Amino acid sequence: MASAAEQLAANMNFSSFANATELKKRIWFTLGALIVYRLGTYIPVPGVDATVMGQLLARHQGGILGMFDMFTGGALGRMTVFALNIMPYISASIIVQLMSAALPSLENLKKEGEAGRRKLNEYTRYLTVLIALFQAYGIAVGLENMHSAAGAAVVAPGMFFIVSCVVTLLGGTMFLMWLGEQITSRGVGNGISLIIFAGIVANLPHALASLFQLGYTGALSPFFVLVFLVLAAITIAFIVFMEQAQRRVVIQYPKRQVGQRIYGGDSTHMPLKVNTAGVIPPIFASSVLLIPVTIAGFMNNASMPGWLSFLGQELGQGQPLYMLFYAGMIIFFSYFYAAVTFNPQETADNLRKQGGFIPGIRPGANTAAYFDRILTRLTSIGAAYLVAVCLLPQILISHYNVPFYFGGTSLIIIVSVTIDTVTQIQSHLVAHQYQGLMRKARGKGRAR
Repeated sequence: MASAAEQLAANMNFSSFANATELKKRIWFTLGALIVYRLGTYIPVPGVDATVMGQLLARHQGGILGMFDMFTGGALGRMTVFALNIMPYISASIIVQLMSAALPSLENLKKEGEAGRRKLNEYTRYLTVLIALFQAYGIAVGLENMHSAAGAAVVAPGMFFIVSCVVTLLGGTMFLMWLGEQITSRGVGNGISLIIFAGIVANLPHALASLFQLGYTGALSPFFVLVFLVLAAITIAFIVFMEQAQRRVVIQYPKRQVGQRIYGGDSTHMPLKVNTAGVIPPIFASSVLLIPVTIAGFMNNASMPGWLSFLGQELGQGQPLYMLFYAGMIIFFSYFYAAVTFNPQETADNLRKQGGFIPGIRPGANTAAYFDRILTRLTSIGAAYLVAVCLLPQILISHYNVPFYFGGTSLIIIVSVTIDTVTQIQSHLVAHQYQGLMRKARGKGRAR
């Protein structure tokens, strides 16, 4: 039998959405914040020639610049104030999260509740400033050394440009971090994820136009374009299915008698997602493997070490070694992140303290071993799914010159953020309907 929340969700319609005033305010706030973000992606960094930057990005489209430009919605290619985007904050968050599992002091902060989370968020902000500072300085120095057929990327190189560029990029990242937190608290959905989502979606029309242009000019056959679009739709449907797939572990609570009445005996389930790590493994694997290619592209062949030249050639997109290492890194980060985010022993101990148990499994060590076995199997399936989704678009990109925005990582981000945002909207609607029912019940009680 469906629960009350499921019955309310099934009865949702446009009128229930129209009456949810608080939800509409949150949606309008989210849209306004994303518009501000998109406007900032067109404010250029002072002293940078946009024409030269466009040529340089086109040359290194297959490297880490192309991937980061996708995440920033074209801000890196135009070298605007949001060129670093929110990536330093994501890197800092993951580092703090991983260190929380390794350092006992940080692990104790996670267990202190809201005060501990605030302290971890403070550490994350400090680390974000540090990472953004180093990245901004690296970009500023790299821009002074960049040249193309149109000339130098920097109009007036020197210490003044480096300082102004670092301050501008650092300020843009900190503003986006603040904006993402405001969206999370006052809007709908996860603010950081929505900023990356908006950057990817903003350039999807251009990617579709490029794909159709390739078909129109004869570079790709119209039949291949049609097959590719059908394959993209099937891939999106598969991603939706896998992102919502979960293993439900049945949890039973014993019955207890108090006086003449019997309490407990309820049965519930603990959902374990198939893809526990989400989109983090592809992002980390792409960043690690594309760094040698990008460094090799920026260096002169005469001054380039032999090992770096070899890596630049063999780890190029579409190469067998690149595919092999890409799949291996995705699998490694999938297992690593799943082990960090889910502790079977701690979960089993909490379940035993609450009086719950898994039917047929003894509480304690046996329950922890059962959780560990299930998590290992789910992580294996999730890692295989990520490898399949990420490698197939890479083959199409390398062999058929398909636009870079159709990569598996971008599709997973779009689908995951969309599912999460829609789920939060439904939660707000369910809460609004519950409030309406409570007000009606109180009104009837006063009338009686």
